[in-house]
Amino acid sequence: MNCYNFNWFDWFCLWYPPGWLILFNRHWQHYHADPDGWNWLEYILFLIPCGFYLALFIRWLRLGCRFPRNQQQLFDPKYQQAFRNEILNPIVKFYFRADLKQIENLPDPPLLIVMNHAGMCFPWDFLVLGYLLSEARDWTVQPLAGVALFDHPWMRWWLPSGWAQVLGGVKAERDEFEAALAQETVLLYAPEGLRGPMKGWHKRYQLETFDSSFIQLSDRYNIPILPVVCLGNEYLHPWAINFKTLAKKIYLPFLPLSPLIALFALFPSMGVWAMRSRLCYFIQPVYKTELKVDGNSKRRRAYQEAQSLRNKMQNLIN
Repeated sequence: MNCYNFNWFDWFCLWYPPGWLILFNRHWQHYHADPDGWNWLEYILFLIPCGFYLALFIRWLRLGCRFPRNQQQLFDPKYQQAFRNEILNPIVKFYFRADLKQIENLPDPPLLIVMNHAGMCFPWDFLVLGYLLSEARDWTVQPLAGVALFDHPWMRWWLPSGWAQVLGGVKAERDEFEAALAQETVLLYAPEGLRGPMKGWHKRYQLETFDSSFIQLSDRYNIPILPVVCLGNEYLHPWAINFKTLAKKIYLPFLPLSPLIALFALFPSMGVWAMRSRLCYFIQPVYKTELKVDGNSKRRRAYQEAQSLRNKMQNLIN
């Protein structure tokens, strides 16, 4: 199949926030048969206030009053590369104006790359870092992602079934995490977990407690850890706070409340959008673990090392 080429409508969608979801789905449909996916009438409705709700209802009727089929998909490096070159390229260069600094610190893979995670929105800080690393070293990079990005019913309406898996997403579950590391891949990991984006605007420069599992797995598989500090991701969704009570009731990992939420209520397709920011990534020297103890002492030592790395990254952010 021919490559996907940006046309005037794609450029319009890039600079009109409700159109980002159209970009993602149109690109997928160019490379994959998607009979349950959105169609042109529904895309046009995305672009008008509250039109998404009508588009959702029309699609539901078109599918026979059912959800889109949930299809298990496998990672496809060729599609990841196509998405990177044809969709992420203009977003990274013209919208987020991203910059990868201190690339002389980049070692050879395999690697476990850990980064501070913020924004309380779609994980653009991780997608952009994956793009920059792939561009700099031609690596295949796989991000570790929250289970909700794969399985939540809302995601099945927004994005094609299996979209995250095909692009290389690894579920934030221990078995899948270990399997990805065992394959000696380049894996992106947020040691704060969901606590990172959940912390909100008032803690935007404060790192939360690091989970120690990545230290143990790095030691077990002898895979070095590469710390990366990101600045600018706190502005992807500024002034946001987490409305925990309502988030639990509607089964979301977090629910940001900010002045932008009124706009999101009018244009729900903006769920994959983020505010324009300049994302800067600072690559640090490789961090190597040395857990020379066993049992409970080893777990305690892993926790101490994780928090030590957290403190070093916090100092860099400060």
